[in-house]
Amino acid sequence: MSWATASDGTRLHYEAIGRKSAPPLLMIQGLGADKHLWDLQRFVFATRYRVIAHDNRGAGRSDKPEGPYDLPRMAEDAMAVLDHAGVDTAHVVGASMGGAITQLVGILYPDRVRSLSLVCTSCSNHQWRRDLLSSWAAVAMERGMSEMTMQAARWVIGPRSLRRLWPAFSWLGPIATSREAHGFHAQVQAILAADDSLAEHLSQITAPTAVIVGNQDILTPRGDSEELADLIPTAELMVLSGAAHGLMIEHATTFNRVLGDFLSRAEHAWSARSAAGTTRHLRAVPNAS
Repeated sequence: MSWATASDGTRLHYEAIGRKSAPPLLMIQGLGADKHLWDLQRFVFATRYRVIAHDNRGAGRSDKPEGPYDLPRMAEDAMAVLDHAGVDTAHVVGASMGGAITQLVGILYPDRVRSLSLVCTSCSNHQWRRDLLSSWAAVAMERGMSEMTMQAARWVIGPRSLRRLWPAFSWLGPIATSREAHGFHAQVQAILAADDSLAEHLSQITAPTAVIVGNQDILTPRGDSEELADLIPTAELMVLSGAAHGLMIEHATTFNRVLGDFLSRAEHAWSARSAAGTTRHLRAVPNAS
């Protein structure tokens, strides 16, 4: 366990597992969740990658300064984590809010990325989703994080899995047991502060990009991912049948296979470019045949 320090002094907690000599893989979690969102992925991919996962400001063991937060600052936080870990370039995977942060990493720090994986995320702030997130933030501040989690679960977990997962709810534990709602509220404000101008810059992304979504996701529906895939020149869209917003939990085996295949191809392409003396991203990673 390690601590990085952001440019404004915020302490960011992260864990790095796997061989130091392995290709780096940075995983960025979503709204309110800590690094343990990735537990069903981190220990699987650590056999092939150096997996680095941090708690965004406002969540987990990282500092929870008073807001406002903003997504570009959180993208900068991710780079501070890589710097502290001694990593120049990494494959970057982000889910939900973490996917929005990952988009910004690809735009603002193109020389730091080997590939991008955008999971159950969006580049647009639809009004219905703004209203929904605002209501979650209000519930968190007024009635506590446990009540907010119960409301959010129906949007995150697929209907077939909700009944099965409801008693345990282990993967939402870090949210449900949090004692500090202000960090969650500040993260929501960061999302709400983002306008739709992000979409205007996605054509600047040159890194190989996977856009992964479940066809039962009602929080960031398939159309959001189709928009991302259309706007990013190097993107390929991957749709997981029967999966909802929490696809990396509900459908971990399938998700890991799809993500692992993409990362293998992306790393192979990166290694080939490195051997040729260039790490400039030229085109999408070809599908394996």
